[in-house]
Amino acid sequence: MPASLLTVSNLSFGDEENRALTNINFSQYSFHKIVIAGETGSGKSTLLKIIAGLEQPSFGEVLFENQKVKGPSEQLVPGHPQIAYLSQQFELPNSLRVEQVLEYSNTLSPAAESNIFSVCRIKHLLKRRTNELSGGEKQRIAIARLLIQQPALLLLDEPFSNLDRMLKGVLKAVIDDIGRKLKITCILVSHDPEDTLPWADEILVLRKGKIIQRGSPKEIYEKPLNPYVAGLFGIYNALSSDSIKKLGMKAAKQKMIVRPEQFQLVPKSAKTISGQIEKVHFLGSRLLLEIAVKGQRFYVTTNEITKTPGEKVYFKIK
Repeated sequence: MPASLLTVSNLSFGDEENRALTNINFSQYSFHKIVIAGETGSGKSTLLKIIAGLEQPSFGEVLFENQKVKGPSEQLVPGHPQIAYLSQQFELPNSLRVEQVLEYSNTLSPAAESNIFSVCRIKHLLKRRTNELSGGEKQRIAIARLLIQQPALLLLDEPFSNLDRMLKGVLKAVIDDIGRKLKITCILVSHDPEDTLPWADEILVLRKGKIIQRGSPKEIYEKPLNPYVAGLFGIYNALSSDSIKKLGMKAAKQKMIVRPEQFQLVPKSAKTISGQIEKVHFLGSRLLLEIAVKGQRFYVTTNEITKTPGEKVYFKIK
């Protein structure tokens, strides 16, 4: 494995009675794409700010290329020159042309500058004024303004929030190209599994300031540690020991978590669960069924798009 670009060691933030982060440890090597996920208030933004040198940790340290990232109490101007952070509340100067906003501290060659503008999909916006831009356009310009500083690590805090599906698609392409074409490593915070699962190499799940699970997107999605982790990444079923026995499986000490697509509808047999369809949700090429089973509710996806409410069905784990 390559040498670490970033190392976070024993990081904590806040006092003993009100810890926003507790004993955070992880490393990241160049071009390794990390997503930080967790509920609101779990410490995601605070962690990014500490990595960027914008917040002072209470304990522990952050190393970037084996050099300590100093916090605001250790240097006059907060921040690290090679780490760029885009917050959820980014701002652009009002009523300036985009090219004016991007001129500040721009020491790039015309070719390098043009490459960044192309990656960020903003070449056609350079003559526009900032008050004439959409939210998605402003965000891409804010990213370009950071990239002009030639960072090695880009931290993006909920970049997809408040964007519609089309604008999300544009921004996802931009973030892909930042890594692929500009060779800049990224850490991304997001709450939407559609935005994170296809992109990440590794996901860190925070809860109450602690990393409670980390792994590949496949591991996190298919083998979540608990219902909290499962719920962050989509709909799930928590099987009781009784349901596990009905499926002919050995009863577990805790509930088994099963995604809707891990079930399949089957003909009646001994090792199945039976229930009545209560609701049908059309998802295009498939249906999501809500099935009532003795007071419980199960979620099952199927390609049998003729299913209707009230129908009795049998299902099992694939």
